[in-house]
Amino acid sequence: MQKKDISLIYPNSISYDIDNGQGVPNISEEVLSSLELNYAIDLKGSRLCDFFTMDKDVIEYRQGIFADMLENEALTELLTKLTPIVNDISEIRRLSTESTNTDSYLYSITEIELYISAMELLNSGLEPIKDKLKSDGFKRLAERVFELTNSEYYKDLNVRLKELTSRVREVKSVTIGVNLDARLRPDSAGVLSVNNEYFKSGQLLQKILRLDFRNDEYTCIASLVPFKKNQAENQQIALTNAFNSALNDVFKSSMRSWKRVVGEYILENADFLIKLCPEIEFLVKATELINTLKTTNNALCYPEICPKEDKTFEVKGMYNPIVAIKINEKMVTNDLSFDQDGMFYVLSGPNRGGKSVITCATGLIFALTQLGLPVPATSAKLSVVDGIFTHFPSSAEDTIDKGRLGEECARLDEIFEQVSEYSLILLDESLSSTGAYEASYIASEVLSGISLIKCRGIFSTHLHELSMMIDDINKKCQEAGGERIDTLVAGIQNGARSFIIERKKPDGKSYARDIADKYGISLEKILEKNKKNR
Repeated sequence: MQKKDISLIYPNSISYDIDNGQGVPNISEEVLSSLELNYAIDLKGSRLCDFFTMDKDVIEYRQGIFADMLENEALTELLTKLTPIVNDISEIRRLSTESTNTDSYLYSITEIELYISAMELLNSGLEPIKDKLKSDGFKRLAERVFELTNSEYYKDLNVRLKELTSRVREVKSVTIGVNLDARLRPDSAGVLSVNNEYFKSGQLLQKILRLDFRNDEYTCIASLVPFKKNQAENQQIALTNAFNSALNDVFKSSMRSWKRVVGEYILENADFLIKLCPEIEFLVKATELINTLKTTNNALCYPEICPKEDKTFEVKGMYNPIVAIKINEKMVTNDLSFDQDGMFYVLSGPNRGGKSVITCATGLIFALTQLGLPVPATSAKLSVVDGIFTHFPSSAEDTIDKGRLGEECARLDEIFEQVSEYSLILLDESLSSTGAYEASYIASEVLSGISLIKCRGIFSTHLHELSMMIDDINKKCQEAGGERIDTLVAGIQNGARSFIIERKKPDGKSYARDIADKYGISLEKILEKNKKNR
């Protein structure tokens, strides 16, 4: 990105280009699908994964942009109206490269009209709210728009455009002259005039009877050919090319001067609008997500960005925004932190107790932060990650060749080929395709590797036995320089799921006992019910 360009998602000080991948974390479309974020921010013209960043300056720059959009609804409306106009400019440019001279001339005029429409829209939309804008990005955009629309060249462009468009749009017909030889055969032909009226066709007999052609020059007495009727395609093309060639000669001087105007001014000044198009779509869609979350009355905050090397994660009142949107209710919130007592967690608890929800929520906190958005929490401090890797249950189609366990292990292997100590790994019910003994053994190996890699993350699992192995895993790995692994528990209160995630050791029997009591299948209740049937 050149510094002279206007960007709403990158500050001036950032010189790298998004296409080079510099500063972009490893967050794939597959990961976004597993977190359901690419459905919540559904982009058509670009990929959401291309907008992630690890740069603190970029994140804070975007936070200012989103704050402006949330405080000024008119900005979202303005950018939404601007998008189709800029898309049309891009399409016109594409078509003009493939067109004939006459078409290219008309495309150039259309591009100028679209450019002026875009600038007038921006000028009228930004003028009333210019004093309310706080972000550098929108301030710079407003300054650029006001500078261009108030320039003498822009004003002159409007005048010239009106002259040229009126000239072109007045063209309704051309008069063609055909010289005949002595035997009345066509000898030569050419355009005699360009007219601002359509010629009229009438009954041939009436025209011949009048025999007053000189005073009725716009009435056709006989068609040259049944134009575009019963003609082969090559005949239509030949005739059209003949007319275009004649018109090219008529407009040749105008086209040369007009092309020069487009080349010197529009190509330069409309480019920044075209480059903004993917950014605008991202900003509008992301703002829609934030506004939807605001209607659920759940908290949102802008996270404080800490150095990557600190691997900080201290979040209070967090919740899963995707679930919040789906149920449209206020969510049960949780606090979570990664620290020296636990950089990675094994999360256990009852089925449908919120394990998967909090696991995804953790990934979404990082993802939304590194897009520059506010996060679903009351407060947040965190260090960015260089990648997010998920290992969630896959569809049955993926297991045909290797079998379920083989497929799970293969995907885990792919993760470990890419992960670093600054990455986030989220495992949800991994290794559930085999027995408890085999699953616990493989899982302990996975956790040992994660401890020594020193990355952050959560392993949500039904394997209560795994939690009992954490002390042994920590003892072995910490001696080798690994990070400590801790345990989380999805709580149950009075037999009901509380969706509260607590940092403590699990008690598998208590879960089973509470669930059995809730559904009336504890030994005591079984005997009590059976006694009534005697």
